[in-house]
Amino acid sequence: MSDLRKIIIDDHEVEVDPALTLIQACEEAGIEIPRFCYHERLSIAGNCRMCLVEVVGGPPKPAASCAMQVKDLRPGPEGAPPVIKTNSPMVKKAREGVMEFLLINHPLDCPICDQGGECDLQDQAMAYGVDFSRYREPKRANQDLDLGPLVETHMTRCISCTRCVRFTTEVAGITQMGQTGRGEDSEITSYLGETLDSNLQGNIIDLCPVGALVSKPYAFTARPWELTKTESIDVMDALGSSIRVDTKGREVMRFLPRNHDGTNEEWLSDKSRFVWDGLRRQRLDTPYIRDDGRLRPASWEEALTATAAAMKGKKLAGLVGDLVSVEAAYALKQLIEGQGGKVECRTDGARLPAGNRSGYVGTASIADIDDAKFIQLIGTNPRDEAPVLNARIRKAWLAGAKVGLVGEPVDLTYDYAHVGTDRAALTDMLDHDFADILDAPSIVIIGQGALREADGEAVLSQAMELCTKTGSKLLILHTAAGRVGAMDVGAATEGGLAAAMDGAEVVYNLGADEVEIAAGPTVIYQGSHGDRGAHRADIILPAAAWTEEQGLFVNTEGRPQLAMRAGFPPGAAKENWAILRALSPRLGSQLPYDSIAGLRRALVADVPHLAMVDTVPENEWQPLELKDPAKADFRNAIADHYLTNPVARASTLMAELSAAAKARASTPMAAE
Repeated sequence: MSDLRKIIIDDHEVEVDPALTLIQACEEAGIEIPRFCYHERLSIAGNCRMCLVEVVGGPPKPAASCAMQVKDLRPGPEGAPPVIKTNSPMVKKAREGVMEFLLINHPLDCPICDQGGECDLQDQAMAYGVDFSRYREPKRANQDLDLGPLVETHMTRCISCTRCVRFTTEVAGITQMGQTGRGEDSEITSYLGETLDSNLQGNIIDLCPVGALVSKPYAFTARPWELTKTESIDVMDALGSSIRVDTKGREVMRFLPRNHDGTNEEWLSDKSRFVWDGLRRQRLDTPYIRDDGRLRPASWEEALTATAAAMKGKKLAGLVGDLVSVEAAYALKQLIEGQGGKVECRTDGARLPAGNRSGYVGTASIADIDDAKFIQLIGTNPRDEAPVLNARIRKAWLAGAKVGLVGEPVDLTYDYAHVGTDRAALTDMLDHDFADILDAPSIVIIGQGALREADGEAVLSQAMELCTKTGSKLLILHTAAGRVGAMDVGAATEGGLAAAMDGAEVVYNLGADEVEIAAGPTVIYQGSHGDRGAHRADIILPAAAWTEEQGLFVNTEGRPQLAMRAGFPPGAAKENWAILRALSPRLGSQLPYDSIAGLRRALVADVPHLAMVDTVPENEWQPLELKDPAKADFRNAIADHYLTNPVARASTLMAELSAAAKARASTPMAAE
């Protein structure tokens, strides 16, 4: 650690890395520096000048701490450490001056601004500004932009920090936003008035330090001090992004990202951020029983009795849906297998090898992407399947990583070598000489589109062989948040979905809405929304959504995470595990727990690594026997990014985004 450098910040001597900027060095010393344009995950702009500090012995003016590195400081007399002051009279006067300039054109409409109560400008004006302005000239005004249905703009409030421009260009990989003009004519605008074409655009709402960019769906519905805040996990994709659920009374008002360097950093996809209105619509809030072809409301007692009567002595199949927590999958497995039935979670037909964790999770962590020099994508479109993960691959590409793709050519926001579209391209890769890759960290990412066809196991065996030959780590990119956890508890049948459903007289459908159940068997549907599964059901048991019960979810890299309850389910709906526990004594095999804590004790006794919350367990490398796949093209797993699950399909905003994406994808025709 001899390469650290001593500096003195406000009379405190600290040792820091000379590559750090002064603002980072001050943060390491525990000293807060105000800022508007600086953000640790974006490039340095140095244009707000709020982070000014005094460098003793330097020029007789304050320096921007975000744009000066520690190694640029000159030592003091006789080699003494450089001295930085962050609260001297010079610094205080400079900050007051900068704040006065920033507020020259700001409309000061705090009482009617939707950012009020969580606005950086408001907070820093109180902390570092003065209570008067010497300017009496008329304020300038800017026209508001139309960025689409997600981001509402009030550009007169904009202070030109350019965070939104840098985020969309660097992280999201789109080029629609920029700054034009000079002086008082300068403004942030979009190219030719275009709306933003990205599924990460909602992050500019969090980044905006003033009320210039606010959430259009959430605007004027609540104030921050009215909200109850709950830390939880997102289930719209399998990344397991850390989120905060804000509720007002019984209703979820918004989802916000939490910082987690291992998964989502501090970004969140638009689908995950704005899907909350789907939690209010199409909800199942009372049990139903189908009589003479029509569903009628019933009591819980009647519904559970009818369910038990339908299941007793019959050949059972249990289906585990994409948004099901580990506890619910475990309880269903115990209940159905206790009655001699079979349980299956791979409802899309994915050929994931049960019992081989390196075959259905892989050996890589999401953070490994940051250091990878070579990234090979197989049968996946991460921009749709996990937008935040795609932004991470883009970050690695910007740092010099080379990306290859076998599969459908799509716009991933970064350049890649398109190796081919079919299985033959993957097979041919195995014959190459990988001498230049062996010493560099590399990663192979295989999607569900490559695994859910009939030859999925052969494709996986080839991907694992590629990892063995190149020394790469493997990441299986899942599309369902509940899939890995269900595989961990063994909710899988030898032979997959067809074997589980073969000859089944009764199907217990636990939130599986992406599977078509043919006519014949009696269907018991347990879920939160009146979606495809409920339409096919003979008995409906209303259950909680993931924000309405505690639950474990294991993300695509195998990291167990806790989703906490932020509210209560509507009407008579119950928690998923509790419904299964209430049903079990009626079937003559009572489940051996009466609380979520008791269930988790039994779960951890069976699957010990599920106790390692927020840790990625190491998986033993067990490559599959090499097989030849069929001759066919790869097809991506997701056809419509915004409508992949019942919560998203119940959301009016997701329907609007889906329609807009389809309209953009269709080629405009010239008028004849």
